[in-house]
Amino acid sequence: MLDFFMELGPLQQVIAATIFTWGMTALGAALVFTTKKFSQKYLDFMLGFAGGVMIAASFWSLLSPALEMAEGSRYPAWVPVAIGFILGGMFLFSVDKLLPHLHPNAPMKSAEGILPKKRKRSTLLVFAITLHNIPEGLAIGVSFGAVAIGSPSASLAGALALAIGIGVQNIPEGVAVSMPLLRDGMSRRKSFMFGQFSGMVEPISAVLGFLAVAYVEPLLPLALAFAAGAMIFVVAEEVIPSSQENGNQDLAVVSLMLGFTIMMILDVALG
Repeated sequence: MLDFFMELGPLQQVIAATIFTWGMTALGAALVFTTKKFSQKYLDFMLGFAGGVMIAASFWSLLSPALEMAEGSRYPAWVPVAIGFILGGMFLFSVDKLLPHLHPNAPMKSAEGILPKKRKRSTLLVFAITLHNIPEGLAIGVSFGAVAIGSPSASLAGALALAIGIGVQNIPEGVAVSMPLLRDGMSRRKSFMFGQFSGMVEPISAVLGFLAVAYVEPLLPLALAFAAGAMIFVVAEEVIPSSQENGNQDLAVVSLMLGFTIMMILDVALG
């Protein structure tokens, strides 16, 4: 399987990697076919784990290579990286405010009160997890783009490690959509379809990220930092709060540390 992957062209590798991450989202969503009751503690553990993976990936797979690539430019290396990081966070902040969505684990009330009658919970949950997946897809696309242009700070093994890490943390994201919908009375099939649908944006955003850096090489440090900023925003604004709002703070913190450690090992060992 690995030999087959290595023989693919760079763009085909990006598509294959993000089909894998999309498939992992579908795997998480498919748990609705095995049970109707899902342990809240287990879901909070998985969300915390996902947060740890995303934080580790943001540094070792994105920010650290971005700083190395920015060395030798006319500006200090931290300048484009800091700008890209802030822009990534601002982008997700703007999207977060513009698109109505419901956080994982959230009740049917929004911060402003009762959710608009025409806004179905299913749509809002899918929007929430889709927002998570945009920076994840971008991160994968940019990482493979760096390999495609021959950046000395990038490696195919590192890009693969990032895709594997994101794929693993996509499992709880699929669960976070499908299980609440099943509890709300939606059929298993529809709950699964909504859950896996949230991962479809990853191949799209990955291809966009790949094309951006493959054809505009000077954008690479900025693009890597942009993806990192967007991912950190998602972790701080959605993933960590969602993992702790049901009283499982200690469990969520431990799982975050575990996810961070595993992703760090993956990235350092393979990258």
